[in-house]
Amino acid sequence: MIARTAAATLKRLAGQYPVVALTGPRQSGKTTLARAVFGHRPYVSLEDPDQREFALADPRAFLRQFPDGAVLDEAQRCPELFSYLQTLVDLDGRMGRFILTGSQQFGLLAGITQSLAGRVATVSLLPFSYGELARADRQPRDLDALLYTGLYPPIHDRALEPSIWYGNYVQSYVERDVRQMVNVRDLTAFQRFVRLCAGRMGQLLNLSGLGADAGITHNTAKAWLSVLEASYIVHLLPSHHRNFRKRVVRAPKLYFFDTGLAAWLLEIRTASQLRSHPLRGALFESWVVAELMKKRFNRGQRSNIFYWRDRSGLEVDVLIDEGDTMIPVEIKAGTTLNSDFFQGLRRWTELAGEVAAPGRLVYGGEQRQSRGAHAAIPWQELSHTDI
Repeated sequence: MIARTAAATLKRLAGQYPVVALTGPRQSGKTTLARAVFGHRPYVSLEDPDQREFALADPRAFLRQFPDGAVLDEAQRCPELFSYLQTLVDLDGRMGRFILTGSQQFGLLAGITQSLAGRVATVSLLPFSYGELARADRQPRDLDALLYTGLYPPIHDRALEPSIWYGNYVQSYVERDVRQMVNVRDLTAFQRFVRLCAGRMGQLLNLSGLGADAGITHNTAKAWLSVLEASYIVHLLPSHHRNFRKRVVRAPKLYFFDTGLAAWLLEIRTASQLRSHPLRGALFESWVVAELMKKRFNRGQRSNIFYWRDRSGLEVDVLIDEGDTMIPVEIKAGTTLNSDFFQGLRRWTELAGEVAAPGRLVYGGEQRQSRGAHAAIPWQELSHTDI
């Protein structure tokens, strides 16, 4: 098993909260991690029809099987259990008694909010970070290979062919989640919608335009996008609210959590195709944003990552809000540094004044450099930098 950074976070939180919830996309390693960290707890998958029927029919008897707690996998399948868990943990008082995992974040988190608020700590587990693979010496050495392969654990654990695995993943999990969460009558239209989302990666979200191109209504596009968010396929990067006396763009930007899945949806079937692909820059940007989010999530923290753009065109790809300071980050897929790459960082830093921390430029090259107050960070070093 490749060691996960979130393991230490889970252990720490299990000593502080009676319930710990581990969420993330299907096949991101949640079950493997939960069973590795909490191997002393009984394990039950609520995807199992027999176990789910028992839990739904007689939740008290189901939970009585586990006087010392358990790992309840895919807990969003039985949200009725949450109220009974609340009673149990309130009467007992022990920490780390139940571990919940779930692959549909809205379903699991809605149940937690309603019944377990204040009693549960939540950790989001995304596919491997580059740093996790590097520590195991299993990381792709080439940037195009990384973007094409993606970071889902089964591909790296079993050396699977990415194009075949992602095709099965979309059919087996993404489309199944759609059927569970919304009534999709035209699966072909949904498939077209997902591919169109990949084609708009890194762009401002325009639901009306996306829906029109997919041949569906605005409301349907909104519902389908919510499914992709709930399944941890895509995420929306919000615009930062600080305007610095400028009119700022408010619409979020659309990204994928995993570039391998996005590349498959774009019909990219080999790493070499990426070298001249028009969306190579968007894939690289999506990867950097996801890596920054993984750093936060693996520590049990929420995202503090935004983008910033004003109406005149000044933009910072990523703005990390540290409270009293903000770190601007530019992302460039090119391998050769150009002084123009730093222009946005310099202009935004002048505009932001005292709240601006030194900027970072993450790029597709291999040499770390400094240009004034701003540092250029090679893509391989992103996982162990201070951002």
